[in-house]
Amino acid sequence: MTTEEIKAEIESCQTSLGIEFGSTRIKAVLINSKFEPVAGGSFEWENQLVNGVWTYDLDLIHKGLQTCYKDLKKDVKEKYGVTLKSFKAFGVSAMMHGYLAFDKDDNLLVPFRTWRNTITGQASKELSEKFNFPVPERWSISHLYQAILNKEPHVSSIKNVYTLAGYIHYMLTGEKVLGVGDASGMFPIDRNTGNYKAEYAATFKEMTGFDVSEVFPKVLPAGAAAGNLTEKGAAFLDPDGDLVPGVPMCPPEGDAGTGMAATNSVRVKTGNISAGTSIFSMVVLDKDLKKTYPGLIDIVTTPDGIPVAMVHCNNCTGENNYWINLFDEVVQTMGFSASKGELFDKLIGKSLEADKDVGGLLSYNYLSGETITGFNSGRPLFVRSENCNFTLANFMRSLMFTALGANRKGMDILFDENVSIDSMFGAGGYFKTEAGLKYMAASIHTPVSAMETAGEGGPWGMAILASFMADNKGKVLPDFLDSEVFGSCKKTTAEAEPELVESFNIFYERYLKGLAVEKAAVENL
Repeated sequence: MTTEEIKAEIESCQTSLGIEFGSTRIKAVLINSKFEPVAGGSFEWENQLVNGVWTYDLDLIHKGLQTCYKDLKKDVKEKYGVTLKSFKAFGVSAMMHGYLAFDKDDNLLVPFRTWRNTITGQASKELSEKFNFPVPERWSISHLYQAILNKEPHVSSIKNVYTLAGYIHYMLTGEKVLGVGDASGMFPIDRNTGNYKAEYAATFKEMTGFDVSEVFPKVLPAGAAAGNLTEKGAAFLDPDGDLVPGVPMCPPEGDAGTGMAATNSVRVKTGNISAGTSIFSMVVLDKDLKKTYPGLIDIVTTPDGIPVAMVHCNNCTGENNYWINLFDEVVQTMGFSASKGELFDKLIGKSLEADKDVGGLLSYNYLSGETITGFNSGRPLFVRSENCNFTLANFMRSLMFTALGANRKGMDILFDENVSIDSMFGAGGYFKTEAGLKYMAASIHTPVSAMETAGEGGPWGMAILASFMADNKGKVLPDFLDSEVFGSCKKTTAEAEPELVESFNIFYERYLKGLAVEKAAVENL
């Protein structure tokens, strides 16, 4: 589209907006009628460990949302010379899981407990046994039950529990609803009803007295109407007063669901890997797994309610950022300058020159606990023997490989289950370099593709889901994505190169043995 055509669509409210709360950035993407990103905004933030709990302050959540939208408005004004006032459809998404508990007057009862926390082990274990269904520690129901087990005073005042996306949607619309994909990370979903599984809900009510259908948001599938932007919501989002209330909003979703939409991975036997601060692999199942794997494989759903096997790991590229910051400091100390993007590209590119055995180096990226390998807390580590080949290329490959270590453990389970995968797509910061795509393919010995739109990620996927709600063209979600969004989209595919597969396997064997070192670090540092 030309600039004038995009301007006309913005003025005639033919664009759709997606805003996603990621781990390190809140990002807005505005798309035109051809699903192309035409403007964006962002706000950088970071979670904090406060009193042993990973959290984001509620005021920062509010500030981040407003700042992100203001940045979007500025971008629209600079590119097209118009003031953003409304859109055809709007949707919000965020990191899945976690625990935002409110009383009857909408007061937050305890600080937001994010997906990153590994403080609900007892609850997760008991619920998994009671339901005979894997209930991970980060799920909202685990947080609620752990608070009950801990006899926390706030429990008696709980009226509503939300995910972050559900809370933002409620704040903007007054509607207590949630997309089925995000809801599947709160409580198990029945694939036949598309709602919280009644049998498990009844069991939980017997155990605790809590009715999840009353405390948790109402579940909606992709394409359903989920309310409209209220006058209060519009005034909050845009304090300048330019935003017009009444915009139709789609069901709020989790970052897993928007990742599936953004990679065209909602049809059975398709899969995707989202790799950024955390990493999760998802495969849409054509049949149920033979066994349950508590703590290893989660069962969530696509935005339209189809079961998905999910390998979720808390840590991926977060530790890389610290090392790049250190290298940046070295560069500046020497009187030179380079952008962070250039440093990432050059240093990660250098890793392609590494030795097959990665020089004997070992590193761990555990900024927080990693359930899949049995850790409730983490310690980032770099370890080497006295006679290793300590080069920059080997060091950088060790960082890139360790980011995929925990994910490999979960994917091995799916391969052992003979789960069918027709295609695997990647999205997220890990795939911004050629090396990242190659290493991911090597780590799971499977070809992995990245679309030219992969860099837009979750907020773009959320904007697509908003467009789908506004006009689905008479199609179900998989067909809509195939024909309307991705019909002409270019992709890059990395095959599982035998030499890199061997290199990763050598490193992975060292990674598994070295977990004892990581355990000692957690216990003694």
